Amino acid sequence: MRTAVVDAVDAGELAVTPPDDVAIERPRVKEHGDYATNIALQLAKQSGRPPREVAELLAARLRTVDGLDAVEVAGPGFLNLRLAQASLGRVAVQVLQQGATYGTGDAAAGQQINLEFVSANPTGPIHVGGVRWAAAGDALARLLEASGAKVTREYYFNDHGAQIDRFAQSLLAAATGGPAPQDGYGGAYIADIARSVLVQVPGALEQDDPQEVFRREGVEQMFAEIRASLHDFGVDFDVFFHENSLHESGAVARAVERLRTTGNLYEADGALWLRTTDFGDDKDRVVIKSDGTPGYIAGDLAYYLDKRERGFDRAVIMLGADHHGYVGRMMAMCAAFGDTPGVHLEILIGQLVHLVRGGTPVRMSKRAGTVLTLEDLVDAVGVDAARYALARSSADSTLDIDLDLWSRRSSDNPVFYVQYAATRAASVLRHAAEMGIAEPVPAEVDLALLTSPRETDLLLALAQFPQVVATAAELREPHRVARYLEEQVARSAQRFWDDCQVLPKGDEPVAPTTATRLLLWRATRVVLENGLRLLGVSAPERM
Repeated sequence: MRTAVVDAVDAGELAVTPPDDVAIERPRVKEHGDYATNIALQLAKQSGRPPREVAELLAARLRTVDGLDAVEVAGPGFLNLRLAQASLGRVAVQVLQQGATYGTGDAAAGQQINLEFVSANPTGPIHVGGVRWAAAGDALARLLEASGAKVTREYYFNDHGAQIDRFAQSLLAAATGGPAPQDGYGGAYIADIARSVLVQVPGALEQDDPQEVFRREGVEQMFAEIRASLHDFGVDFDVFFHENSLHESGAVARAVERLRTTGNLYEADGALWLRTTDFGDDKDRVVIKSDGTPGYIAGDLAYYLDKRERGFDRAVIMLGADHHGYVGRMMAMCAAFGDTPGVHLEILIGQLVHLVRGGTPVRMSKRAGTVLTLEDLVDAVGVDAARYALARSSADSTLDIDLDLWSRRSSDNPVFYVQYAATRAASVLRHAAEMGIAEPVPAEVDLALLTSPRETDLLLALAQFPQVVATAAELREPHRVARYLEEQVARSAQRFWDDCQVLPKGDEPVAPTTATRLLLWRATRVVLENGLRLLGVSAPERM
C-alpha cells in the first residue's frame, strides 16, 4: 500500500509526503473484503483533493498488483482489498518456511533493554500480585526479543532497609518462641525458616548478634526459595541486583556527583535536595538527609544511573498498583540526568489480582497466612493455566482469576481452548502419517484449492500474527497475543475443523484438497506453538 502511494507521488499524480506506515485492518463485515484502509482519507487534506479521488487513484495502481483479486473504493474513500486465493494460500507456505521464526521482526533491533520485574522483597513467598508480573514480564521480554531487542531480565533484590530488619526480628522471635514484633511477618514459612537457620547455624542464638545471623541466613534462604519458585514457573533472570551493593560500592555518591554537574541539586535545612519539581514532580526530593544518611530516592538515583552506565538504552520497570505515586518522581529523576522520560525510562503499573473459587474470594494461604502466593495459584490450576490467565488481560486492570474455570478441561477455559487447537492440529497430522499419506511439499501443493470461507478465515488469521507480535511488543501488552490466539486462530481453526474434511473416511480415496488442508493444519500448529511460546505456555502434542 505504501508503495502505491510512493509510486503515485513519484509519478506526479499525488502531492503528499508518503507516510512511514499505512494502517491496514481486517474489516468487521466480510463483504467489505479481506483488508481495508483509510489511507486515502488521511492523505486527502494534504493533497488538496477529495478522498474518493485519492482512493480511485491508488486503487488503479493496486489493481495491477499480483495477488490482489479486487480493489474497491467504498464510502467517503475507504479502500477494500480482496486477495487472490492462491496468493492467500502462500501465507501457509510462508509460515512453514519460517517455522519457529514466523512472527519475529526487527522493529526493536539494536535496542539494549533492561527489563526489571517481580523484584519482590525477600521477606516472604511471592504473592499473586508479583506472580502477575512474573508471567506478564517474562512474556514481554519474549516479545521484545521477537522484535529484535537484546533484553536483560533483572530482579532488584531489596536486601536493605526496615523491611529486612522486621523480617530478621520475626525470624528471631519465632526461633526463641517469643511473640512476633509489631509490623513483623507471620505465616508458617517464618517458623520453617527459623528452624532451618537453627539447624544450619548451630548456636545461632548464642552469638553476639543473633538477629544479624537470622538476617543473613534467613534472607538467603528466602531468596533461594523465590528463585526456585520462579524457575519452576518458567521464569529465569539474567541479573539479580542487590540493593545493598548500591550503598556499599559508592554508587549513591557517584549519582549525587553526576547530578551536581547538571545543577539540579541544592542544599536547604542542612539536607541535599533534587529539583524534581522542575521536571513535573509534585515536590522536590531529599537525596541526602541532614544527618548524612541517604534519602529514599538516593537508591533509585544510583540504580537508574547504574543501568545506563551498563549500556542499556531503555530501562523498563514493572511495578505494582501501590507504586502509582512513584511514577512522577522517577520520571523527574530520569529527566534530571538529562534523559528522556518514556524513552530511556518506562514504568508499567500492574493492578491487583484476586483468586476466586465457587464465586467466593480466596483469602487464606496455607503457608503464608493472608498472603496468597505463587504456589497457591500453581497448585490450583497448574503452570500453563496460571501463566496464561495472568498474561491474557491488560496489566493495568484488576484481575479476578476463577480457579474453578482455569482448572477445567473444557473449551470455556481459555488456555485449554487454545492448547486443544494446537493438539488437534498435531493429531490431524499424526493420523495422516498413520494412514500413509505423505507429508505435503509446499511447492507441490495447489494453493488455489483453498477456496472455502473457513480456509480463507484461518489463512487471514495466520497472516496477522507478525503484526500482532509487533504491536504487542511496541505497546508492552502481551495480552494481545493471548486474545489473538483465542479469538482469531483457535476460533478459526475450530470452524475449519467443523466444516472442512481433511482426511478420507473409510474407503474414500485421498481427495485433491487433502494435501492443501494438511498444509494449512501444519501452518496453524506452527502459529499456535509460536504464540504460546511467547506467553511461556506449552503447546502439547496430546491432551
